[in-house]
Amino acid sequence: MEPTRTRIRAVRDVGPDAIALDLETPAEFDARPGQFVKLSLDVDGERLSRFYTLSSPGVEEAFEITVAVDPDGDVGPKLASMEPDDTIVVAGPFGNAYYEDESRTTVLAGGPGVGPAIGIAERTLADGGESAVVYRDDDPIHDERLTALEEAGAVVTVLDGDEPMTDAVADVLAGTPDEQVLVYGFADFLDAATDALQAAGGDPDRAKVENFG
Repeated sequence: MEPTRTRIRAVRDVGPDAIALDLETPAEFDARPGQFVKLSLDVDGERLSRFYTLSSPGVEEAFEITVAVDPDGDVGPKLASMEPDDTIVVAGPFGNAYYEDESRTTVLAGGPGVGPAIGIAERTLADGGESAVVYRDDDPIHDERLTALEEAGAVVTVLDGDEPMTDAVADVLAGTPDEQVLVYGFADFLDAATDALQAAGGDPDRAKVENFG
């Protein structure tokens, strides 16, 4: 979809320095859990753009993104200050690391990567599949949705920011042909996660990986 102005439906705190932004779905927009969009807005007379991955299981009527807010950043604080009925320009979707109706998803997430992890896990369960999430962060966010995922039957493991991942990954890997592993986070987390995946007996080359930078 070409850049299109759309309406903000809600801005919600979801944990330390993090918000969830609900956007009205433009008529021509369609996306899969795990894809990302480009948001553009004017800040002090300058047009700025950032990329954010979907954190909702679907895009019917509205969709959600999760934003890590750096208090000294240019865009995050502006998004956090927005209100319902404000508008913003959205384009996309983009990305190849997304849910494609696999019957088993195992998602490794670092920091704001928990957003797409939750959306994918929720969608997998809604479609009748199985899902597991291993999430590593110094200040976890989206507690309510992680708890709801566990109650719905997903396996959820939350680790401290510097905690080794291999055992946790080994515990959730199904090792079946229908399992799809997805990895979301910044570069240092991706290195740790793919190393842990290999040490746990998985295949990093088959994983779908999105690098947040």
